[in-house]
Amino acid sequence: MRVIAGKARHLNLKTVPGLDTRPTTDRIKETLFNILQPELLDCRFLDLFSGSGAIGIEALSRGAALAVFVEKNPRACACIRENLSFTKLAEGGKLLNMDVLQALRSLEGRDTFDCIFMDPPYGKELERQVLEYLSASSIADENTLIVVEADLDTGFSYAEDYGYQQIRTKEYKTNKHVFLRKRK
Repeated sequence: MRVIAGKARHLNLKTVPGLDTRPTTDRIKETLFNILQPELLDCRFLDLFSGSGAIGIEALSRGAALAVFVEKNPRACACIRENLSFTKLAEGGKLLNMDVLQALRSLEGRDTFDCIFMDPPYGKELERQVLEYLSASSIADENTLIVVEADLDTGFSYAEDYGYQQIRTKEYKTNKHVFLRKRK
């Protein structure tokens, strides 16, 4: 796994050993960031369920001003720290080693994020819990782009009930990215 483009282009990233994380493949990451590129310059990026930190690091490499990484697994956090240091992007990164909902509560009362990415474990409805929380949160507003990585079977019909508009869905062989914004 590597950084695709930007300041840290072509640098290889470490991944967390074992099956606790599912690193996004380079091909899917490249497609995702081709879609996200107009949103990235000087943006505030939130990477939830960060794993190795590859998504947030890619955002920093491509011009994000700040990337906040949220990951509760201590081994994954160590990996994120190593990757931020190796890519020389640590200055723009902030790591929160805690549960995602706890982290979201700790971020309240600060600036909103321009882009929020989440890749939660599949089949546990964690994306639904996060979207429900964000629907009434000050860290996301109608300009915040929220991207959820999920398996192909995960439905998002409830998102409208929480006040979201589904902008786009990009499907791959085994998973998809769902792009949402709060309705104005």
